[in-house]
Amino acid sequence: MRDKTQDGAREKAQDEAGPKGRDLFKPNCVGSCVSGLNEALTSAVTVAWQESTMLLCRGIPERVKVQRTNKAIALPDGISKHPLIALFPYFVSDKDHQKADWVSIHKQICQLLIPIRTSLPCPTIERERKHGMEQLLRRQKYIIDVAYSTAQQLVWAGKHEEARPAALHALRFSIEAYGSDSLQLVPAYLLLAEASTGAGHLPEASKYLSQAEWIILRTPECSAAVQYRLHRSLGLFCAAKGDFEEALYHLANDVYLAASAFGLKSIEASGGYFHMADIFFRQNKADIAHSLYAEVTSAWHSFLLKSLQAQQQVLQSRPGMSVFTEDRDVSEEPMTEAQQVEGIRVLNAILDIREQAPTQQPGETARVLHALAVLHYLLTDMPKARELGLKAFALVKHLPQQESLEPLGHLLKLLNVEPSSTK
Repeated sequence: MRDKTQDGAREKAQDEAGPKGRDLFKPNCVGSCVSGLNEALTSAVTVAWQESTMLLCRGIPERVKVQRTNKAIALPDGISKHPLIALFPYFVSDKDHQKADWVSIHKQICQLLIPIRTSLPCPTIERERKHGMEQLLRRQKYIIDVAYSTAQQLVWAGKHEEARPAALHALRFSIEAYGSDSLQLVPAYLLLAEASTGAGHLPEASKYLSQAEWIILRTPECSAAVQYRLHRSLGLFCAAKGDFEEALYHLANDVYLAASAFGLKSIEASGGYFHMADIFFRQNKADIAHSLYAEVTSAWHSFLLKSLQAQQQVLQSRPGMSVFTEDRDVSEEPMTEAQQVEGIRVLNAILDIREQAPTQQPGETARVLHALAVLHYLLTDMPKARELGLKAFALVKHLPQQESLEPLGHLLKLLNVEPSSTK
């Protein structure tokens, strides 16, 4: 049984497209419409997209098709590069790609696309035009934030293939909002490169990295805080290809730039050390790797103790607040979400390496455990924090130098665990 809404959308698009565009909607006639189709395609796709968006928002993306057949349009090369086609891939991709786009991001931003893509009457005065442009830019920026954060979370979860559609939407709307040469595009390009590398699409990742590098080279005022992220992405890409020497070169630049921007002992600089250590470990250079892992642990240990101290000061200044208070201001959080995810990933990886090493270093292992315990405390995962804190205390109390015993004992008291009970 045919969908009347779908037929109505098709007929409306045919009328809008005119005689030239009408053939586009006939089965098996796409290849014959290359000549003179550019203008008609713009009108037809715009109208069909608006109608299709309404169907998407009703939760039936599988039924959004422009042709009468059950396949999405497969356009020739000359038409497939049309800007509207490039912007809305579900007109040229297969059913699997449409579903991936829907699951990844389109379901979240579907309603937000309607006011952006709907044509509005031409404003009569300059003030109205300016207000409309400002409102459009705010909506575009909001979609960029939603798409970027969604892609970032999927990458953190190891779902690189699912992250790619969301990252692509972040890039497309960044281009619309800021222009194709803006420095604001670099984070989206780097995220796309990371997702593509993780999904095994190395040629595509290389293209995204080249675009990001070209923008940075053309922007003399680009800060070290942006440049270090590019070199880290280039280093990880080279490591994925197996080119370890080139990877170490970029990661060394990563550490230098991050240290100049945030400090030598910062967690931003420690990220480059961590990836360098991974490469040395894969090259069976364990001594170098362990020394770099120690630098990473030291940076995170210091950062987390300062974060814990800052949190305690905030709680003391507000007696009615606790670590479990849900309505705390975002600015009062000791860490960003990205720092939380990176800290758990990095410190757990180092802990696994320390515990499996042939030659044990209980002092370094205890420091990693202590850092992880503080991190889980800040995340209000008290059972895990208590477990890690007790394991760290069991190692520290047997060391000849027990300078870390006092901050560890303070953490255990916050967790309502008496250090004496562990002896």
